[in-house]
Amino acid sequence: MSPQVGITIRTAVALIVLAIVSFPQWKTIPAAGSKALLNIIIGGGIIAGAVGMLCFYMAIKGAALNRIMPIAFTSPLFGALMGVIIGGESFSVKSIIGTVLTVSGIILLTI
Repeated sequence: MSPQVGITIRTAVALIVLAIVSFPQWKTIPAAGSKALLNIIIGGGIIAGAVGMLCFYMAIKGAALNRIMPIAFTSPLFGALMGVIIGGESFSVKSIIGTVLTVSGIILLTI
């Protein structure tokens, strides 16, 4: 199966599940504003969704799974860092401990 088919199936299933789960909140979408919605579509849909999954499937196809999966699970780490850098969030003690544990786990798994 090609990576594109895998991405399509994953996205279709995720879209259905998320549409059902988020249905009660649909009425609040217009309140977000067009700029926020555009950022969600571009950032979450195109960059994180399509490009991210394509890179993930291509990596699985080209390298050993035990090398790919630790890297794949760094997304919370990058989410926290982007929140601090782009979103202006503060780094709490809990965030720092979580970041250190995440990096330590990745190092432990890749050794």
